[in-house]
Amino acid sequence: MPKKLLILAIETSGRAGSAAIALGQNLLAENTFSGPMRHSAELFGVVCNLLDRFDRKPKDIEHIYISIGPGSFTGLRIAATLAKTMNLANNAKIVAVDTLDVIAANVTTVAIENLPEFSSHEPRVTNHERIATILDAKRSQFFIAVYQRTSNKQRLSRATSREATSNGIWNKILPDSLMTAQQFLDQFACREKPIWLLGEGLVYYKDKFKADGVYFLDEKLWTPRAAKVHLLGWRKAQASQFEDPLTLQPTYLRRPDVKIKKQ
Repeated sequence: MPKKLLILAIETSGRAGSAAIALGQNLLAENTFSGPMRHSAELFGVVCNLLDRFDRKPKDIEHIYISIGPGSFTGLRIAATLAKTMNLANNAKIVAVDTLDVIAANVTTVAIENLPEFSSHEPRVTNHERIATILDAKRSQFFIAVYQRTSNKQRLSRATSREATSNGIWNKILPDSLMTAQQFLDQFACREKPIWLLGEGLVYYKDKFKADGVYFLDEKLWTPRAAKVHLLGWRKAQASQFEDPLTLQPTYLRRPDVKIKKQ
């Protein structure tokens, strides 16, 4: 695989969209849309600005990486349609990455300076052993994935395993699951094994997840980013894990309710 592939990465699954451009594994730039849910209005302009900045044309893009969901219906359709169009026009190869994995990739080692008031007796820590990404699936349910930190030795021993993490430092111990906040707490809230939460599902429902042993990462880490789509997409591309544009389907939070009116 050429080392200097021009790559476009798109993140439109969440509230705040973004796009990034890269040469191979080297990220060149990332631009975030001006406000929430501006995907359809700004995606084309942001991509054009990124290409102009580096004196490139759409036909130069050889790979396109997209966040495939779970996420909003409109945002995911926009990204999937753009990817399929670029494949048809320029034979650009498509990589699709899981949105919950993209959010998890925001976390490496984050210092916890202030623990929540409701658990003030917990010791201060600087590393996380478990994290969970949370997205609102409506109807009092959430899409949730849980990740366990692995040591360097464990990572090496699992290098050929399909269960190894896509971002290199987390082992995904709970695949994307649809559940209520209480079901999650019943399974994962534990004072002896703390878990840190992030994700846009907490924007309005953070209080539902408060419990002993549960903490919240900084809100700046809750949003999926195109830079992380590129990070995870590049690793899948190295393993030739490309999508068939004819069968590519996003993972929606909920399909829109369409009712046929009887005459």
